Amino acid sequence: MGIYQHFRKEEHAFIDQVLSWKEEVERSYQRKLTDFLDPREQQIVDMLVGTENDDLQVNQFGGGHYSERKRAIIAPYYEEIEHIDYQLTLLEGNYHSKFITLTHRDIMGSFLSLGVKRQTLGDIYLKDGRFQIITTTEISPFIKTNLTSIKNATIQLVDKPFDDLIETEKNWLEQSRTISSLRLDNVLKEIYNLSRKDAVDYIKKNNVKVNFKVVDEPSFQLRESDMLSLRGKGRSKLISLEGKTRKNRLRAIIAILK
Repeated sequence: MGIYQHFRKEEHAFIDQVLSWKEEVERSYQRKLTDFLDPREQQIVDMLVGTENDDLQVNQFGGGHYSERKRAIIAPYYEEIEHIDYQLTLLEGNYHSKFITLTHRDIMGSFLSLGVKRQTLGDIYLKDGRFQIITTTEISPFIKTNLTSIKNATIQLVDKPFDDLIETEKNWLEQSRTISSLRLDNVLKEIYNLSRKDAVDYIKKNNVKVNFKVVDEPSFQLRESDMLSLRGKGRSKLISLEGKTRKNRLRAIIAILK
């Protein structure tokens, strides 16, 4: 089983991909620039390539101080990596917020409708009738030419310097909870104050993500550091487990995104 025993089965294909990147860089001495990775994928890259590797280095950047989605560079230890090496472009559009309401989901849906990969899109930002997307420099000309409307809004995307990024730091509120088990429906019930039936319904209707992937099985077993997302109710994290109560329930530290 080897290294795979430390990861979920559904992560094995990505593990194989990361190991092939690592071997490629070790063999060719040429850096590898990845597509955008979600936080769990970033964590896996760090774990597999590692900061203790004397021959390689791993660096990740998504355009801002608080970027969630990032591109990674795996390179020989002696190379100097700069932000320009990540080949990122910031695009901005405007719309009349008094008449049209846009969401992150609307923007991402329009982006993906162009037939491009999700992995070429970084973070999305919205504020006061402006929206920004971070994408790969290679694909940005195609996006500017073809992404001309979102919902009922006609838009025109323009390049912006990253100094104009409208990001804000995410505010996570930590709390202590007790849970009967690490089943997804149990944890969802406690974090979002749901009935067991409602938690199961959300899961079976594909409204729940674990580590940015849809999970439709209520008995799915969670682990420390897992990220949860419940459509319409926001994100949360299972930060750590702190032993058991006298009634044999698990003490958990969770965090909710405010």
